Amino acid sequence: MKIPFYKFDGAGNDFVVIDNRDGRFQATEDEVARICHRRFGVGADGLMTLESGKCTMPFDFEMKYYNSDGRLGSMCGNGGRCIAAFAYLLRVKESGASGGELHKTFHFKGYDGPHDAEIVMWDEKQHVGIVKLGMRSVASNEVRRCLDGWFLDTGSPHYVQRVTDLEHFDVVGEGRRIRNIVEEFPEGTNVDFIEDLPDGRLFVRTYERGVEDETWACGTGVTASAIVTGNHSIVTRGGDFRVTFDPTGETYGNVNLIGPVALNFIGEWTSSAQ
Repeated sequence: MKIPFYKFDGAGNDFVVIDNRDGRFQATEDEVARICHRRFGVGADGLMTLESGKCTMPFDFEMKYYNSDGRLGSMCGNGGRCIAAFAYLLRVKESGASGGELHKTFHFKGYDGPHDAEIVMWDEKQHVGIVKLGMRSVASNEVRRCLDGWFLDTGSPHYVQRVTDLEHFDVVGEGRRIRNIVEEFPEGTNVDFIEDLPDGRLFVRTYERGVEDETWACGTGVTASAIVTGNHSIVTRGGDFRVTFDPTGETYGNVNLIGPVALNFIGEWTSSAQ
C-alpha cells in the first residue's frame, strides 16, 4: 500500500506528515521508526498524522505525533506549526462563501489538549512561511528549580540550564546524561541548554527525548526557555523564534510560539501494512 506523505521542517526540526483522515495508515512503532530512519527511510525527527477532528469538540483536525523511535510522543511545538501549514495546503478548512478562499486559522487537538494556529505568511512559490501556534498555559508553581536549572512542562517536559560557550558545548553527551537521571525525571525529559547572546537574544540548543539526539530546534523547548528567562527572542541552530506570553504572577498565559515553516518535498511510502 502506498502512503502519500509531505516532508516539512520547522526551523530545521523535520517531520514526515501524513493525511490520515481516512484511517488507512495504521502507525506501528516499527514502521514509524523505519520511516524516520535517516539511512533506511525518509529521515525525520518525528512523524505526524492529521486525523479527523470530529471529537468531543468541533476541532478542525487532530494531531498525532510520533517520535523518531516510533513511540507515540507528547506535544511537539514545531510539529504543531508544521501540521497547521499542512492543513492549510490540504484545504482542511475552505470558505465557500468567499469563493474558495483558504482559512488561515485552525483549532486542533494535540496530545496536551486544544491548540489554535495561524498561518501568518505563506509563500506559494518558495513553499515557506511563518506560523503562530498557541501553546498551553503554564502555572507559575509548576516551574521548579532542580539540579542547576529549571523544570517545567510546556506540553512536553523540559529541563532548562544555563551554560557558557554553548556553541561548543557537548549537548548530546550532557543532554543524554541529564535526560536519564531517573531520581529527578522518572519518565525522562527533554534537555535545553541556554546562553544569552551579546545582542540580547537567547541561544537555545535542545537534546530531545525520543529522538535521543540534538535537534536543530524544539518548539516546546524554545517556549520553556523563554518562560524561565523572560526573553522573547530566541535563536536556535535552525532558525529564529518569537515567543509571547502574559505573566500574571500565577500563570504564564496566552503563550504563542512564532517561527518559520517549510515544505521540503512530497513523496510516497510503500507501507508493509495490508
